[in-house]
Amino acid sequence: MSAPVPPGSRDTSRERLIALLVLGVALVLLVSSVTWFGTGQTVVGVGQLALGVVLAVVGAVLYRRSQRS
Repeated sequence: MSAPVPPGSRDTSRERLIALLVLGVALVLLVSSVTWFGTGQTVVGVGQLALGVVLAVVGAVLYRRSQRS
């Protein structure tokens, strides 16, 4: 079991893992959105692309933040 983290300090390894998880979800959304366009459901594809881009930006910001410490 890990020691408790004192208030005010950051667990950078956990932040990095969360950032990589968010980036992975964004990648899956971006890659799989092509199937919606292929089936003629363009609105769903555009929505999934938009969500994937937003998650990619959030993941990148979290990852950069975890590297600064």
